[in-house]
Amino acid sequence: MNDILFIADFFSDQVAGGGELNNQVLIEDLIHDGYKVCCKKSHEVKACDILNSSNVIVANFVNLNPQLRTLLRAKPYVIYEHDHKYLASRNPAFYKNYKAPKEKIINRDFYKQARAVLCQTQFHANIATSNLGLFNIKSLGGNLWSDSQFSLLEGACSVDKKKAHAIMDSSNWHKGTQEALMYCQTLAIEHVLIKPQEPAAFLEDLGQYSTLVFFPKTPETLSRIVVEARMMGMATKTTKNIGAIHEPWFHKKGLDLIEFMRYKREEIKNIILDILNG
Repeated sequence: MNDILFIADFFSDQVAGGGELNNQVLIEDLIHDGYKVCCKKSHEVKACDILNSSNVIVANFVNLNPQLRTLLRAKPYVIYEHDHKYLASRNPAFYKNYKAPKEKIINRDFYKQARAVLCQTQFHANIATSNLGLFNIKSLGGNLWSDSQFSLLEGACSVDKKKAHAIMDSSNWHKGTQEALMYCQTLAIEHVLIKPQEPAAFLEDLGQYSTLVFFPKTPETLSRIVVEARMMGMATKTTKNIGAIHEPWFHKKGLDLIEFMRYKREEIKNIILDILNG
């Protein structure tokens, strides 16, 4: 019997996205605390995986067989929401005040049956609540970083920053790279594109600069890159589409913010366990 079945479309050894990196820290912390965690890619989940688990954490579930959701109702499960999978488009920005028409809502029963829908920030939770109209939606108010990631971020705090503004060079249209470039070019601001690369190398490059410019077109549930920039002592030029900027802790910066996120790491894990064991 597995203590926890952890379901996701991908894990960090396949995709080094913010959600996957966050999930990996949670998985490692649960294992460190003595829990037996079975990690399954959503398209590989079978009925026996659910039946042989005491609790279930569902992260991304796009490829999960819909028939297996019925089995999940018999198990304590939480949905650790990293985006907006209650919308077919997964982009609330298409709609006024981020609220979609009822006919655009999907997966509502799956969210309703969960013990909790765990969102990254209150901004994220508010958008989810507005669209789903449910009362089991909760904000975790932060993200998870490993000890090695914290060490890298701490080191970047002491780096003398170059005056140029940094822009994430992303091929994903919703990350707003072209809009950030246009902003810097229009104001004649010195800027540099940070190329995609392994996460640690990306942060080392990013942390050399004074300011991050990031104008996403989709509501960012937290925006890991913005929080990482703040932890490295950088200024940020962003939009209201960033979940983190609405949090009461966003005024923190550098080592102060790193210490706060260390605290959040333990708090978030305990919140999840309390819900599952409740």
